[in-house]
Amino acid sequence: MNIFKRILGHVYFFYGMLLFISTMLVALIPAGIALMFPEPRRARILHPSYKIWMSIFLPLVFIRVKRKGKEKFVKGQNYVVVVNHNSLVDIPVSMPWVPGPNKTLAKVEMAKIPLFGIIYKAGSILLDRSSVENRQQSSHAMQETLQMGLHLTLYPEGTRNKTHKPLQNFHVGAFANAIMAQKPVMPGIIFNTKKILPSRPKLWAWPYTIRFDFLDPISTSGMAMSDKNQLRDRVYSLMEQYIIKNQ
Repeated sequence: MNIFKRILGHVYFFYGMLLFISTMLVALIPAGIALMFPEPRRARILHPSYKIWMSIFLPLVFIRVKRKGKEKFVKGQNYVVVVNHNSLVDIPVSMPWVPGPNKTLAKVEMAKIPLFGIIYKAGSILLDRSSVENRQQSSHAMQETLQMGLHLTLYPEGTRNKTHKPLQNFHVGAFANAIMAQKPVMPGIIFNTKKILPSRPKLWAWPYTIRFDFLDPISTSGMAMSDKNQLRDRVYSLMEQYIIKNQ
C-alpha cells in the first residue's frame, strides 16, 4: 500500500467514526423507546429505525449496499439467517438489511459501551460466554424469538474471519436452533466488509460497495437433532462454494 492511500485510509476511518457517532442519535432514541416494550413489538420498532440510520450513515461515508435474493424470504415465514463474519461492519449492515424484524446473538460486553450499548441491548440476545446459566437462557431466548415469528440472524463462525479462507469452521448452534424450532435456514453472504475495515492496518478503512446475497433457504422440516451436523456441513459447503465463485 502506498503512503498516500495509507494516510487517506486513516483520515477516512476517523471521518467514518465521527459520522457513525453523530448519526447514532437516529437509532438511539427509538432504541431507548423500544426497550420499554416486550418482543416482538420491540424488534418491529427497531428494524426500520436501524435501517433509516444506516441509510443515512452509509451514503455519507460513500458506501452502498446491494442486496440479491431478498425475494427468497416468503411472507409470513421466519428464518434462521446465517451470515459470514469478516468485519465489525457486518452486524450494523446485516441486521437492517435482513428483510424483516430480526434479532441476533451478541456478546454481553458490547452492551456496556456508553450509548451504543443501548442500541446493542435493544436489538440483541445478550450472551455471557463465561456463564453456563446465561448460555442456557440465551438458547431459550433464541427459541422464543423464532416462535414469535422474528428472524434470528446468527454468525456461525463465531468470530471475525481473519484468515485467507472463504469461511472459518461453523459452530453447530445456529443449525441446532433451526431444527429445534423447525424453521428454515437462510444462508446470507456479505462481500467486501473485510476490505472496508480490515483487521490490519489498525484505525484504517476504505469505501467499497457492500453486496449482501441470500441463497436458497434450506428446510428443516422433519429433521431431528441428530441431523444438526449434517445440516451445518451442507450450509457451509453451499456458502463456501458461492463465495469462491462470486468474490
